Amino acid sequence: MYLTATFAVLLASMVQAQETIVLNAEHNMTAITGTWASGYGKVVTGPGFATPANASFTYPDVTGVSYSFSEDMYYEVARYRFNSNASQPNCITGVMSWVHGQYSLETNGTIVLTPLGDGYQQVQDPCAAESNFVENFNYTELITRWTIDQDVDRGYRLRLWDYAGYPLPPQYLLSTTPNMLPKTRLREVAIDPDTLLTQRKRSVDLTKRGAGEHGRRELGYREENAAESWFRTALDKIFGGSSQKDE
Repeated sequence: MYLTATFAVLLASMVQAQETIVLNAEHNMTAITGTWASGYGKVVTGPGFATPANASFTYPDVTGVSYSFSEDMYYEVARYRFNSNASQPNCITGVMSWVHGQYSLETNGTIVLTPLGDGYQQVQDPCAAESNFVENFNYTELITRWTIDQDVDRGYRLRLWDYAGYPLPPQYLLSTTPNMLPKTRLREVAIDPDTLLTQRKRSVDLTKRGAGEHGRRELGYREENAAESWFRTALDKIFGGSSQKDE
């Protein structure tokens, strides 16, 4: 899930106030730097996925997610996913998103990913009035937990948990050298990333499209005043209000 920069920093600081950990062998079986991808690596960061100059994508054969991390603390994320719609089973929304920026490995075991502000996503919704459109997509992402272990068949495996404590798909190390686009702003974006929280409602009103709450959350959609309830949920997850979901 994705947060505004202010919210992410606040939440990370609250976690840090609760517990400071030492990054040990659980995280350091190998370095996090490099390119990681879910499944069999059909979705990978870098020039084969996104072309920011014209805000376009090269569609892969299957869905997936890929994270890249560089030694100088830059990151890039590529995602391709389908969102189902329980009320309209035939209305499956496809979403491709790309974002990059700088990351920090916090001493409390979290990772904060702060975008440069030029990220974007393409939404395909066959049941919507506007069935295919591209929009800005820039949210600070908080990873509340991460580990690196080793799969006997696939090698090193990266596991990430989102801000609410739910696991993302496991990713496998494709290359120790990160496959990334240039680490600068690659497209002009007039809207400051922190203002996208309100600006997105104009272009992605999924309530009117019947996608339901699950679909709205998958796309990073925020109802007005929803941040407060999400904040409480995040605190519950982190401070023991409810159990975390693991794989």
